Amino acid sequence: MDGRGRIEEHLTGLVAFGGRLPGEAGDGRSADLVDISSIAAHVAFPGYAVHGAAKAALTQLSTTLRAELGPRDVRVTNIEPGLTDTELGQHVDIPALSQQLQGMFEVIDALSADEIADVVGFVTSRPPHVNLRQVIVLPTRQA
Repeated sequence: MDGRGRIEEHLTGLVAFGGRLPGEAGDGRSADLVDISSIAAHVAFPGYAVHGAAKAALTQLSTTLRAELGPRDVRVTNIEPGLTDTELGQHVDIPALSQQLQGMFEVIDALSADEIADVVGFVTSRPPHVNLRQVIVLPTRQA
């Protein structure tokens, strides 16, 4: 996927979906918007500039949506996982980066999609007045 596609993938859906949530949260109900960013929003990984920039933009968008939607009872949570077993490795088309990523998986017990889903379940199960605004989740061996 090219850089433009990566950015659109990470931001377009959140923008489109976020605008619909205040209607869902009316009449004393709350709504949740949870996005999955990455520690790449804060930590530079050489060779992953566009990925990191897209994730940083997603984290910032989440911050702004929280300020806009919170007063309308929409909780916005930004989850930033570390090394997670996803399809990202399949999109790395530079052999040296692919080998580097594979090496990380060999020494670090990566997070699973189910573990990230468990975090989503936890943040959305809090009382309606509690918003866990940002959660960084790392494998224990990933400093």
